[in-house]
Amino acid sequence: MALVARLFSRSRQLYSAQAAWTSGGVSQVRLYAKEAAPADGPVNGDDLLKGIFFDVKKKFETAIGVLKKEKITIDPDDSAAVSRYAQVMKIVRQKAGLLSDSERIKYTIETFTKGIPDARTYLNTLQEIRIKNGLIDYLGIEPMMIEALEKVEKEIKKPLLRSDKKNMGLLLAEFEKINKKYVSSS
Repeated sequence: MALVARLFSRSRQLYSAQAAWTSGGVSQVRLYAKEAAPADGPVNGDDLLKGIFFDVKKKFETAIGVLKKEKITIDPDDSAAVSRYAQVMKIVRQKAGLLSDSERIKYTIETFTKGIPDARTYLNTLQEIRIKNGLIDYLGIEPMMIEALEKVEKEIKKPLLRSDKKNMGLLLAEFEKINKKYVSSS
């Protein structure tokens, strides 16, 4: 039963997460509304909500159908059972058209960073996305990345644009230094 609740919750999150973002959230909902709307003309709010509900219901029923067919043993100490569980959940996500957490985060990053011209705003946006998704920077990498950006901007004496391939290469080299420092210390 907990698995069913989790699947339903994930499916609900897929749609409600778009509305939860305070900056740019309206455009996300409008984007989904345009995709869900029929091509023949405008749709009223009730029809739009009905379409979203039926889409979620279809995904939920697909997930339940897969879970009814597949046998899952839940034992965290059994590596084969954990592997089988991961495999079944992957099948459920594929057949129901749900995104994994990493896919959802990747989609969010791509959506919210599209069109950002400078590296500083890009890094700040990534930080906001991380915080909103409840991800914790345990290692303190973000301040090091900002320091690296400041070093590169000080060197080039102007804000770093993402389209500036040469200077972005300098920033990526600084990031590699951070990676090597972190990998050698852990």
